[in-house]
Order: sequence, then structure tokens, then C-alpha cells
Amino acid sequence: MGSEIGQRYFTREQRQAYRHKVLACLDVLEEMLHAGAFTQEAHRTGLEIELNLVDDDHQPSFANAEVLEAIANPEFQTELARFNIEFNVPPGDIAGDELLRLEDSLRASLNEAQRRSRELGHRIVMTGILPTVRLEHFAQPWMSDNTRFEALNDAMLTARGEDIHLDIEGPTGEHLDAQVGSLAPESVCTSTQFHLLVAPRDFARGWNAAQVLAGPQLALGANAPFAFGHRLEAESRIGVFTQAADTRPIEYANQGVRPRVFFGERWITSIFDLFEENSRWFPALLPETTDEDPRAVFAAGGTPELAELKLHNGTIYRWNRPVYDTVGGKAHVRLENRVLPAGPTIADTVANAAFYYGTLARMARDERPVWTRMAFRSAHDNFDAAARHGIDADLFWPGLGETPASELVLRHILPMAQAGLEGWGVDGAAIDRYLGIIEGRCLTGVNGADWQVRCVEAFEARGMGRDEALAAMTAAYAERMHTNEPVHTWDLP
Repeated sequence: MGSEIGQRYFTREQRQAYRHKVLACLDVLEEMLHAGAFTQEAHRTGLEIELNLVDDDHQPSFANAEVLEAIANPEFQTELARFNIEFNVPPGDIAGDELLRLEDSLRASLNEAQRRSRELGHRIVMTGILPTVRLEHFAQPWMSDNTRFEALNDAMLTARGEDIHLDIEGPTGEHLDAQVGSLAPESVCTSTQFHLLVAPRDFARGWNAAQVLAGPQLALGANAPFAFGHRLEAESRIGVFTQAADTRPIEYANQGVRPRVFFGERWITSIFDLFEENSRWFPALLPETTDEDPRAVFAAGGTPELAELKLHNGTIYRWNRPVYDTVGGKAHVRLENRVLPAGPTIADTVANAAFYYGTLARMARDERPVWTRMAFRSAHDNFDAAARHGIDADLFWPGLGETPASELVLRHILPMAQAGLEGWGVDGAAIDRYLGIIEGRCLTGVNGADWQVRCVEAFEARGMGRDEALAAMTAAYAERMHTNEPVHTWDLP
């Protein structure tokens, strides 16, 4: 959710001053891009995983403060709701056997966090939406103690001027229709976020490739078929998050005002395109200014923080988001991929990372890249279809037309992923392990969403009601999650 802020409420004067400061930051960013004032280092990757806390009955545990105190590891941080925590992985390379080492490291950290959580009577579940969470759970104090979260909740509800309306119907006809007076629904959406350090000159090709890949990526990785007791879309997290973070009253939506959860509208030619759209199209939610004069800092040979631009950018939820940051006095840009849910296992997560990074590396190098032969709307439609149908989606691809997602990945995208990883210098054993997991999902037609649905159906066939079946499924899911066996190999209880 970003860095902390110092206040919860803002004046009209602060909002106006903030707008001017964001646009000043935008001008300086443009100067920095023209001057080449960025690190050109590439191939550094990062990872964030949002996790859920549950009790012994696999109901949400609103206890992240005490759990984080017990874990006592700075890699684990607070998240929006008290039953969420976030696992932040330090940046690194994936060449050689680093992916295998990453899997071992992540699993060891998660095992230790789980052990310490269990000592307090809590457990960790890694999934796109915790299947047992209900809207009634938010009748208690649910938000983490954090000024930024409180201010964001106030700002979004004020901008909207009315309660949040969740209105999602799944392919089987189950329908979620609820009014909620807070950002609580947003907190149930737990994701995996991949970061890639990119040279600014290469950013546009990387972002365009990531937009093309978003549909196949989500089809393979869908893991949130249930939300608030309803079976909805294969990746219900997309619809819930989009509606929960929508600051538009219905009249603005009817006018075509852009939502803050935003796929985009066009292919880009520069990272500046995205920051310019963000700055000119979206009003501020957290208009906190700093004393930095970014133009003076840059003119004096320094590296400006552009804090207002970064803060504003962090409140616009593109599924592939540009990031400006500074480390050690040097500026860099990153591509943040926010498409995937968390889970099901660490092995699945690293496989998703290998597939994403490898395909992106290969696709961005093509002399005639896919996006030059594909309408942007088609990439967006693929994303929507993948969210709705998961691994059973049909996706458009240039030269192929509508193709089953599994066939598209097996025949056309996996070879790109392999070539990209080989070009990155990833060891053959790591490529075989992680792309083998992706291949296994395609051949079996099983990802996290598919397994969850089949498991609940099996429990309901034995006479369980929906709530009991979801709890039993979550228990079975958590047990298998901690074995670290890929989800396509899981049996049904």
C-alpha cells in the first residue's frame, strides 16, 4: 500500500498545491529522461506476496500486529486489513540457479513465519481471496493501525460520495450484490507482485509486452474463485478489487470517466506516457507535499525524490504499473506486475515468476513484437476473459485467432519463456523445474481456482452447506499449500 503519510485529512489549499507539485515533478521526470539520469542496470527482480491469517477453524484472524511482532522479520510487513500481512523479498537476479535458491529461501521464511504464527494460534494461507471471509467479519475493527490506510479509506469514500457497490455475477449464475461503507472488500484481494528493474529506454517495450502477457498469465494463475461465500469468476479478485477501489459515482462511470483500477487504453512509446496519464487524469487522494524543489535538486546535479509523483502513482492501480524510485542517490524505474493472486504454493509462485520474466524478456526483444499485430482492446479482452474463466478461457492471439489458453501457452508462449530464461542465463535445471510446473497446469487443466472449485463441489456433494464446504476446502488447501507441491498435482480430500 506504499509508504506512511503524516496526516489523515487535507484542506482544499493542500489539494491545489499538491496538484501543482505533481505536475512540477512530472516536468522534472521528463528532463531526467531526456538527460539519461537513470541507472541503466537491468535484470534485477523483486517480489511481494500478500498473505492471509486464519484461526484453527480457518476463519480470518484479525491479529496481524501480534503476528508480525512474533515473526520479527522486516521482510514481513503490515497490510490493509488486520488479517493480512505482506512478505517482501529483497531484489536480486535470477540468472544461474538463483530461482532454485529463491524457492528455498521463500519456503524457509514462510515456514518460520508459519511456526511463529501457530504458537499464537494463527495460521498463514496464501491465496487470491481467503474463501472463508464474509462481509460480516468487517463488523469488528478490521483496518490495520496505519494513517495511510485510514486516509485512503476516507478519501476514496469521499470521492465516491456513497457506499461501495459490489455487483459481480459468476459464469454459473451465483451473484454477489452488496453495499459496503469502507474499503474492506479491497483488503480481501491478496496478490503476488513481480518487480523488474528496466532501463528507461526499454520500458515501453517491457510494459507493452506485459500487457499482452497479462491474459495468459492470469489464465494460468487464477486462484480466487470464491468471494464472500459466492462462487464467482475464476479470479474474482480482479472484479472485487476493481469495484472496491472505484472512486467514481455511477454517473461518472456512465460518462466514461476512467477508474483508478486501470488496465490502460493504448500501447505506449515511453514510460513518460503512463506518468503523464496518471498525473493529468486522476485527482489526488493523499495530497501530502514535501519541501523538496525537484527542479532545483536536479539542476544542482542531485537526484530528486519526486515524492508527490510517487505518492500519487501509488494510488492508481494499473495491473502493470510504472514505478520511479531512488536507491543510494540514483534514480531507477521499475515495471510492477500486479496481475496475479497469491499462491497456491511457493513452487507455483516461482514458476509464475519464471514464466513471466522469461516470456517478457523474449517478447520485448522481438523485431516485430506481438503488440504491433494486436489491437490494445484485444489484450484487455484477453485479461477479462482470463479473470472470468481462468485456465478454461479462450484467448485471442495474432495469427491464431481465439485459442484455448492452455494450448496457446503450450504451443506458443512456453517456448518464448524458455528462450527468454536461457538468454537471461538461467540454469537448465531451474528452467525445467519451473516451466515444467506451467506445462503441468496446462496439460491437466488444473490451477488454484480449478482445484478450489472441484474441492468445494466434492464437499457439497457429500451434504455440506456452502460455509462448511468453504472452511473444509480452506483447511485442505492450507495443508497442501505448506507441502509446496505444485497445485496441479494436488489430490482432492
